[in-house]
Amino acid sequence: MSAEDLKAKVLEAQQNSDIASLYVLEQEAHELFDEDTLQGFYANILDLALERLTETLEAHRVMDMTEVQDFATLRALYEYAMEYYHSGNISDASALFEVLSGLTNDEKFSNALKFHWIASSENINLDDFMNKIADMNATQDAGTFYISAFTKEAQKLLDKSQSNGE
Repeated sequence: MSAEDLKAKVLEAQQNSDIASLYVLEQEAHELFDEDTLQGFYANILDLALERLTETLEAHRVMDMTEVQDFATLRALYEYAMEYYHSGNISDASALFEVLSGLTNDEKFSNALKFHWIASSENINLDDFMNKIADMNATQDAGTFYISAFTKEAQKLLDKSQSNGE
């Protein structure tokens, strides 16, 4: 596929608010697009995800992880929150994790995001979160797009936050 063909497919997916199709095109985008175009590609995914987040909140509904667009939206919003976390914007990451933890009908995702939220609200930086709270091997084995497995330290953190009334 040429870069022009890919751009046409990306434009069509954007016009259809089809985040899932954009993720399908992600590998080709990495191969064919320059850095600036690639940044625009991800910015478009994020814009669509934020639009869907707003619609979901306004409709007072939860997202369904089995629905492909909701799944892709949650992935994009999770990646956005992790970017904030990575850049040291811990309070913004924490706020996003809190919203995401209540945004879906998927209990595993919600519970995982609660650990993210509590850790970030306790000002635990990303490196410490990844090294002490997250179980990256178990997460990799689970094959989830989000950190889904945690150490005993995570349970201690959760117990502490519950005893503090959070």
